[in-house]
Amino acid sequence: MENTSVPAVDTVRESYSARAQEYADLFGSVTSAHPLDLALIGSWTDTVAGPVLDAGCGPGQWTNFLAGRGLAVSGVDLVPEFVERARAQYPEHSFEIGSFEALDTPSGALGGVLSWYSLIHHSPNDIRIPIAEFARVIRSGGGLLLGFFEGPTVEAFDHAVATAYRWPVAALAQQLTDAGFEVVETHTRRESGYRPHGAITAVRSHAR
Repeated sequence: MENTSVPAVDTVRESYSARAQEYADLFGSVTSAHPLDLALIGSWTDTVAGPVLDAGCGPGQWTNFLAGRGLAVSGVDLVPEFVERARAQYPEHSFEIGSFEALDTPSGALGGVLSWYSLIHHSPNDIRIPIAEFARVIRSGGGLLLGFFEGPTVEAFDHAVATAYRWPVAALAQQLTDAGFEVVETHTRRESGYRPHGAITAVRSHAR
């Protein structure tokens, strides 16, 4: 039987690398974001103090947005092409290639992490690994904001780039609670022309 406990990191990286230009052209600006998402991320910045990590920064648009709201922020992404484009477009910010399973960040060093649709390719068996890593690097009282595909059950579906997963809000919120976060708010949205959307804001409650 195939071992599904480890995310197909190479597959995800290679799939996004092959479509990096297309993805950046479609989604590489905050102007392409839903207005409610823009408002939520904007309001979240008022609740955290830096430094903040944009985990899964892609071509850097949210990193730049967070910095424009006055936060000390850096970005990390698995895909070299995204990091290269982010560095070229936003040379005033720091971007690194890296995996969420092992962040090059000291424990308790961050005031917050934005993970906007960056865990969508992690299976139910392995999503706890990056969540635990977020818990490690966020100091007590620091914030986490997750954006994800919402659904009535945890299930895989054929995403345009690589297999992705839908999560009920309650199930993903439980993953955060188990890792040492306190869930503050949850959001869902279902609109014609969009996949069902979910978001969770949480606070790092205690060290483990």
